[in-house]
Amino acid sequence: MRNVKSVKVGDCVLDGKHIYIQSMLNVRSDDIDGSVKQAVELEKAGCEIIRAAIPDMDAVRLIPAIKQAVKIPLVADIHFDYRLAVESVSAGVDKIRINPGNIGGMDRVKAVVDACRSKNIPIRIGVNSGSLEKELLAKYGSPTPEALVESAMNHAKLLEQFDFDDIVISIKSSDVNKMIASYRLAAEKCSYPLHLGVTEAGTERMGLIKSAVGIGSLLCDGIGETIRVSLTDDPVKEIEAAKDILKCIGKRKGVKIVACPTCGRTRIDLIGTAKKVEQALAESDKDITVAVMGCIVNGPGEAREADVGIAGGDGCAVIFRKDGSQRKIREEDIVTELLAEVEKL
Repeated sequence: MRNVKSVKVGDCVLDGKHIYIQSMLNVRSDDIDGSVKQAVELEKAGCEIIRAAIPDMDAVRLIPAIKQAVKIPLVADIHFDYRLAVESVSAGVDKIRINPGNIGGMDRVKAVVDACRSKNIPIRIGVNSGSLEKELLAKYGSPTPEALVESAMNHAKLLEQFDFDDIVISIKSSDVNKMIASYRLAAEKCSYPLHLGVTEAGTERMGLIKSAVGIGSLLCDGIGETIRVSLTDDPVKEIEAAKDILKCIGKRKGVKIVACPTCGRTRIDLIGTAKKVEQALAESDKDITVAVMGCIVNGPGEAREADVGIAGGDGCAVIFRKDGSQRKIREEDIVTELLAEVEKL
């Protein structure tokens, strides 16, 4: 298990004992009402840390407005202008995300560090394969994992020079293999909390796949304290996907659905049934497994570890439980009866 330096972001403690779900507002930064509305939607969906772009001084107004509307921590995403970071700290933000290499000289880095230290606010160093320093590109030939990690470690040293170590690190790439290799290397080289994500992952379909492979692989290695599933879509879908990834690897409680892919033996509408069951149980926090199986072959046999499930017959189904009990029901009653059994658990 990786030894993680504890860093606080608002009420969230990044110490390796809990994995926090993060997302980012994608409403225009000058739309205060729209940004607040989306922040509230994200919090309701299960987001635990919100990030907002602060591209100019007007956007700093977002911070108090969002902080008043939600209880979860807010991160200010800053590029180029160190004064935006300083003003964001004054406005009450919970964390600053910067790339220390693009905000100017050491005096400007120190100004950001001093502001953050005064309010006990951490800094996330965000390294991206698309914005790697020219000297590292020349050294490595391309944004290799070694180049990305060296960039992150160099930026951390900049902050450490001013006796600041409330640091979180992210090293993102749109290449899944490169992303995984980079984080594994970073985990070996430092104890700072790591924020995981596949950047520019794409629209919902490929973005989900890339994120599940990249983020999931690292979490299974014990690497990662916060995660963001980046989708070119409604950010609420990022929260749903992140929760599903965490449930799949046993890091979050929730109903796990086991469903067979169907075959020529199937005599009920299993696909439609499975979708209805999944939707009905999406928000349940019961730590159970529910099986939706097409026939007796894949029923109590292959799904014997499920807490409760159904196995389809010819226009009917059998409800079975882990204790071995079974009973026959009509096809039209499958969803209602199965959900009733879940409620009993």
